[in-house]
Amino acid sequence: MKDDAPQESLNAGHRERLRERFLQGGAEALADYEMLELLLFRAIPRRDVKPIAKMLLKRFGSFGEVVAAPAARLKEVEFIGDAAVTELKIVEAAARLLSRETMRKRLTLGAFAQVLEYCRGAMAFLDTEEFRVIFLDKKNGLLADEVQGRGTVDHTPVYPREIIRRALELNCSAIILVHNHPSGDPTPSSADIVMTQNIASLAKPLGITVHDHLIIGRNGHSSLRALKLF
Repeated sequence: MKDDAPQESLNAGHRERLRERFLQGGAEALADYEMLELLLFRAIPRRDVKPIAKMLLKRFGSFGEVVAAPAARLKEVEFIGDAAVTELKIVEAAARLLSRETMRKRLTLGAFAQVLEYCRGAMAFLDTEEFRVIFLDKKNGLLADEVQGRGTVDHTPVYPREIIRRALELNCSAIILVHNHPSGDPTPSSADIVMTQNIASLAKPLGITVHDHLIIGRNGHSSLRALKLF
């Protein structure tokens, strides 16, 4: 026990210094692995978590990808258990809630950057495809943001009539379609294009506008509207 005391003292000093740097300079003052250390401190109280944080980054690539990684894959990293996963998932959930509330307050059709930022935060690092619809009112204010389907690594079942039915229920005037490509490449597939065209053709006679279909990937995004694909 006595032999462990010096190491524990060193760990405590490092943790306190890192917390102080964060409080003084924010996230910009820390490297990604140091931000992960902060999250792991409570979950792994007595161990030096710097090597663990670096292992997480080596496995997943970035702070955002670590936080968004599935629990089962996180636990493949040595010393990452339920407590550590919980800390990481709290941060992921908080980031999504904050981004959604920001979008809810500021969203207009001209606020494309806010929509894109929110969608990237929610979907860019998922391991499977997810299809969501953002429903807007006449002034392009946010009525609802709903996940319409979850699928496999390269496919999500999408039902255009169900999307239109939900739009009518909400009495919305416009929608933005969004889905992710877990491969990282946001290039639209032929199926993406056909599906978008089908939804737009169903929506138009009912006075519902499809503003865009965004495809989100780790390496960027595509806008089918900007590409003039529907």
